[in-house]
Amino acid sequence: MVSKEMLALGKKSSVIREIFEYAKVRRTQIGAENVFDFSLGNPSIPAPAVVGETMQKLIADTDPVLLHGYTSAPGDMGVRQTIAGHVSERFGIEVNPALIYMTCGAAASLTISLRAICCPEDEVILLAPFFPEYQVFVRNAGAVPVIVPGRMGTFDIDFGALAEAINEKTRAVIVNSPNNPSGVVLDEICIRRLADVLTEKSAQYGRPIAIIADEPYRELVYGGVDVPYIPCYYDHTLVCYSYSKSLSLPGERIGYILVSPRMEGAGDVYAAICGAGRSLGFVCAPSLLQLTVGACDGTAPDLSAYDANRTLLYSSLTEMGYEAVRPDGAFYLFVRALESDAAAFCERAKKYELLLVPSDDFGVPGYVRIAYCVSNDQIRRSLPAFRALYEEYNKG
Repeated sequence: MVSKEMLALGKKSSVIREIFEYAKVRRTQIGAENVFDFSLGNPSIPAPAVVGETMQKLIADTDPVLLHGYTSAPGDMGVRQTIAGHVSERFGIEVNPALIYMTCGAAASLTISLRAICCPEDEVILLAPFFPEYQVFVRNAGAVPVIVPGRMGTFDIDFGALAEAINEKTRAVIVNSPNNPSGVVLDEICIRRLADVLTEKSAQYGRPIAIIADEPYRELVYGGVDVPYIPCYYDHTLVCYSYSKSLSLPGERIGYILVSPRMEGAGDVYAAICGAGRSLGFVCAPSLLQLTVGACDGTAPDLSAYDANRTLLYSSLTEMGYEAVRPDGAFYLFVRALESDAAAFCERAKKYELLLVPSDDFGVPGYVRIAYCVSNDQIRRSLPAFRALYEEYNKG
């Protein structure tokens, strides 16, 4: 009576969610202050005040029928015009609001985009490490995920491996920068080289290979690091954006898809986006949230708390002897496990109430992800546990 594929997917939640649920149980058993939960990328800083103020003003001043009614299926045109104007001004590329589709967050954006451009048995390249749900989204589109490992230690793109993985079935490459789980930001040299490789391969195989730029962490960068805007370097790009992290609104599920105006056949690609949204039931993103982000788009998040957490955690763990990738963006630290089996390492860490995420589902063995979007106090209190764990592995 049910799909075996969906049944299997539903019975096995993501490893991140499993650890998050375990953390909730442990809090009831031993007290929240004794559990060091680094599992979920749930923003700990509040949304900027302007977000709440905007919502209150909209509720007070807007006709409820308009505020809570349907927008156009692709989204409110005024909101899309605002977004297009900000993107055009910020990145120097003329964006057409008629090529923007409002969505219920980046997950919906990715799902719609993949469904719009993929045919059965097409291949989509995932640059490891990657967000585990990418594989679910790709398979849901009828396509095949192909994992291309990044360069160990730096976790930027291994261009030799990428070129070898591309073939006549390659339809897209998902690029996530700043990266979840490593915090790595791909610089301009890397993006230019990626564009060159895909341009050459597209010509070789006679069809364009798309970049799907997954950008929920675009605004979360430190020390003045620049995140290249991929449509400026590669025409055949779809941008999947979310306000979950930039405005600390993960539970509100609001974002958009932007089709590069430079893309060949951009109108048809956008029509396919609309068709995919329709077929998947992702039309008319929440009206109140559309109007809210339309008014707040461009608001810069206060990253000082995340930056302090990043500095404290990275410096403390590396001083203890852990190896880690220094993150330039997002709010994750990618740390080498103290044994080859990352899952076994995470199980041992539970003895110290350290709840870490093993890297296997991110496409990389032997690492763990630590989400530092928590209180600074939690990090400080967790450091003795990290030290005890390290010493257990390095006795004598």
